[in-house]
Amino acid sequence: MHSKKNIKLGKINKLIYLILILLIFNNKLFAKDINYVEVKILDKVSSKTSLLTLNIQEETAFENLLIKILKCKNSEFDDDPEITAYMQVQDITIKSNDKVFVFNGWTFSSSPSVSLFDHPIYDIWLTKCY
Repeated sequence: MHSKKNIKLGKINKLIYLILILLIFNNKLFAKDINYVEVKILDKVSSKTSLLTLNIQEETAFENLLIKILKCKNSEFDDDPEITAYMQVQDITIKSNDKVFVFNGWTFSSSPSVSLFDHPIYDIWLTKCY
């Protein structure tokens, strides 16, 4: 009778360990889908800043720019979280080639100068993903 209790307890312990392993190693159970990105845009001419909320995978027009965020990610397991986003920006005043981006790459919230968005009128900073 005593050995049957140990077998049942062993099966329960294995089930608990399996559940814990799945919870720990499968971040998708805890991860929220990121659908929006918040960016600040500085107009260097007027010195005005605008705060925009952009949908991921959708092109958004702002003044003379078309902005599209393809992916955004909040860092995990970090005391000072880093937010990264893959961004494409087109200047619609440049008619020579509609397929050329004035910026096409990763941008970082803590270090916007790492991958520089260089535009004569606007600066864009990534602020958060949610």
